[in-house]
Amino acid sequence: MSDSGRRKPPLVADKRYGRATSKPTRKPVSKKPKPRKASAQRPRKKAAAKRNPISAFFLSILSWVLRLIWSIVWRTSVVVGLLVGLAVGYVYLTLPDVDELLDGRARGSVTLLDRGDQVFAWRGDQFGGVVTAETVSKHLKNAVIATEDKRFYRHFGVSPRGVASAIRINLSEGRGPLSGHGGSTLTQQTAKLLCLGVEYVPEDWESESAYVQDCRRGSLGRKVKEAVYAMAMEVKYSKDEILSVYLNRAYMGGGAYGAEAAAQRYFSKPSANLSPAEGAMIAGLLTAPSSMAPTANLQRSQDRAATVLRLMNEQGYLSDEDTRFYQNNPATLSEAAEAKSGGYFADWVMSSGPEFFTRNTTEDVILKTTLDPRIQSAAEEGLRWVFENKVREGSKAQAAIVVMSADGAVRAMVGGRQTKVSGAFNRATQAKRQTGSAFKPFVYATALERGGHYDDMVLDEPYCLNVPGSGNWCPKNYTGKHYGNVSLTFALQNSLNVPAVKVSEKAGRENVRTVAGMFGIESDLAAGPALALGASESSLLEMTGAYAGILNGGSSVTPYGLIELRLLGDDAPLMGTGGGIGERVISDAAARELIWMMEKVVSEGTGARAQLPGWQVAGKTGTTQAARDAWFIGFTSDYVAGVWMGYDDNTPLTGVTGGGLPAEIWRETMVRVHEGLNPKPLPAFVPPPKSKPAPRPQRQRGKGIDDVVNGILNDIFGRN
Repeated sequence: MSDSGRRKPPLVADKRYGRATSKPTRKPVSKKPKPRKASAQRPRKKAAAKRNPISAFFLSILSWVLRLIWSIVWRTSVVVGLLVGLAVGYVYLTLPDVDELLDGRARGSVTLLDRGDQVFAWRGDQFGGVVTAETVSKHLKNAVIATEDKRFYRHFGVSPRGVASAIRINLSEGRGPLSGHGGSTLTQQTAKLLCLGVEYVPEDWESESAYVQDCRRGSLGRKVKEAVYAMAMEVKYSKDEILSVYLNRAYMGGGAYGAEAAAQRYFSKPSANLSPAEGAMIAGLLTAPSSMAPTANLQRSQDRAATVLRLMNEQGYLSDEDTRFYQNNPATLSEAAEAKSGGYFADWVMSSGPEFFTRNTTEDVILKTTLDPRIQSAAEEGLRWVFENKVREGSKAQAAIVVMSADGAVRAMVGGRQTKVSGAFNRATQAKRQTGSAFKPFVYATALERGGHYDDMVLDEPYCLNVPGSGNWCPKNYTGKHYGNVSLTFALQNSLNVPAVKVSEKAGRENVRTVAGMFGIESDLAAGPALALGASESSLLEMTGAYAGILNGGSSVTPYGLIELRLLGDDAPLMGTGGGIGERVISDAAARELIWMMEKVVSEGTGARAQLPGWQVAGKTGTTQAARDAWFIGFTSDYVAGVWMGYDDNTPLTGVTGGGLPAEIWRETMVRVHEGLNPKPLPAFVPPPKSKPAPRPQRQRGKGIDDVVNGILNDIFGRN
């Protein structure tokens, strides 16, 4: 039988779990939602965008713009990078060997030596020699890096951080972003010194200064070129080679180009031996070399050096103790640099020498000169002493001094009260002033040469001359008095005007003009009778040289300062002395008489304030009309010196004559000049002693007839 139609009884398990015998329909069981992934949110955003179509529109535009900008930026960056790379590569190929970049001066230098072969002045573009970053003092190297570019060894030629900082500072100070601070690295500064490889060609530029100004332009285009050139240098050269070029090329004030020239110029020592204080001083003037130069303003230079020392300390180059020590003991100039002796003298030698070897030389030239630093100091000290002790405070009066030997060799020159100058107006050589009575010795020299004598007589009385076109001209003596018959010596020693004019007229004005011209007074001499009273203008150098001709016995001299000129490294001079004794003007006898007459001017006349203890002095005072100029020129057996005093604007001096302050300046100068020298007499004529009249025989009272007879017999037959 089949039990297919029979039901199966429920199982025990089914009962346990409540299962029905018939299979029920299952309801779906809801599962716990899983946390959604980020990707699952996208549909919601789309849904939201669909819900807000305006936001979706703007978001899509922003997204497109950002993608466009990014696309432009990275493509532009690639293009710019390629262009910069090509530009750097091109410049790299044009860069020469580093040795060719170390000396880039357009002009040469002139070094001036005194008569003892010691350097006393420099002119032109001074270059002391090639140095490297390894050979200079480490203190100078550290000072330059600390001051100019503290990240020098870490950048690639351009410092974005430095540029950004410079722009921020410029904007904060109210300037344009590229005006003022430039943020240039040392490499960029070196590129600027090299003028981006453009060499100076005189034919292409109006002047050298125009070329330099073009090299220093700060436009945006120039900055870009400078950056490219700097990066090419970083590829071509090592950091120390770039620093070496900078240390050789940079202008460091006082005419010094490069570290070696600056070290020699300011401290008279090699750049390898500079102390931290000296290195800081040189590094400190790189920002403004002309105004910061210690020869221009030592205090300002020392203050700047103190700041550089602080920067060196902050960057770990100096300890706190060393920094304090060198700040409290700043660098000072060497004796030669501090003295800066002969500034006027050096300018004169440079102006009187051949231009192609002095002012515009392209070579390094050595000039040996006649300057005596001891005598130069004597002249400066004498002038200073008189103005400090004899002249009222605040006076604007000026003075000039020239000291020379009898052959015209100039030993000292002061062209004004400010003695530590260079390139200033030189009143000893450039000022042409009326000479006054200082001209009179040439009047009497003419008379003596034409047969006159020191004791010839001339009548001092009221005197007038008819000058064609001007009428009567009546000279007057300074005292307003007349002295009757006087000797030529008396007339000169008391500077009488009437006798001087009479002597000039008798000797002949043209003859006087000729004698004065032959003695070296080259200025246009007055044609009228006032010639005798010094109405003509002349320079102090000319007048002093003319007096030297009197001292040397009557031969003309050409004042000179150059002994020899040679090129640096050469032993043979290219040229020698450009002056000295020339042709004879008056006889030795006439010169000796004139010297004797001029000695009386100092010993007994108007020049008494110029007397030197133990020395014979001959000279002549001079005061022009209205006391606009005052002179004293005189000499001993060893030296001739001339002094001029006056105002630059021709304002009359107050209470000053040639026998006053100028004679005192002369004396104070010559006292110092003659220290340690043994007095020697002047080469003067010595007049014979005046013969005394023979005493008349006197009759003796109380003699008898025998005495009378014996006397007669003795007169007839003589005594045994």
